[in-house]
Amino acid sequence: MKTKRIAQIIIFTLLGFSLILPHSGQAQESDLGNWLIYIGNKQINTKWNLHHEVQYRNYDAIGDLEQLLLRTGFGYSFNDSKINLLLGYGFIHSENHGENTNDKVSVDEHRIFQQFISKQSVGQLNLQHRYRFEQRFVESDFKLRFRYFLGATMPLSKAEDNKFYLSAYNEIFLNSKTAIFDRNRLYGGLGYNLNKNIRIELGYMNQFFETSSRDQINIISFVNF
Repeated sequence: MKTKRIAQIIIFTLLGFSLILPHSGQAQESDLGNWLIYIGNKQINTKWNLHHEVQYRNYDAIGDLEQLLLRTGFGYSFNDSKINLLLGYGFIHSENHGENTNDKVSVDEHRIFQQFISKQSVGQLNLQHRYRFEQRFVESDFKLRFRYFLGATMPLSKAEDNKFYLSAYNEIFLNSKTAIFDRNRLYGGLGYNLNKNIRIELGYMNQFFETSSRDQINIISFVNF
């Protein structure tokens, strides 16, 4: 096995362990939720694309809504589609549990965001960097937030008909005001290519805040058309 291939496997192994070990002490405080995610991309022409997504987030396996997120935007690609600039809008409906009660409080948010995506390959390892700046209108409050996402995918074999791949990412959220650190998401999953336009993933994500942590099982579909 080539040295580069070994290095790629080591990277994913370390990411897998990092999903478990840093938060093992918080495991009893972290409920397991479920996120159902659809991410679509419509290629208008060689330069312009329409991004759209729906995320249905639950506090538990299903049925206890935590958040409904709808997001869309227009993007422009250059440098052989390795770089994409996008201007987007999102609507987020949240149902937050109150302290020491089962009652929920509904909160709606309108969000404008700008993002820059760059892609690169290192052997069979495909990397994606995403920088996103958000202007958030949460009820009567206005907030600013910056997010940095580093994602990686790697096929499980070199065969042209290989369908399965590994996926991992880390994303950090930073506010413009105190507290600066908002949250961090660490994800690892297994993906399957149905065809050249559709793929699905099943993965585990740990989302940790300054003093707490939550775990999610993510089911994600990606559709390009």
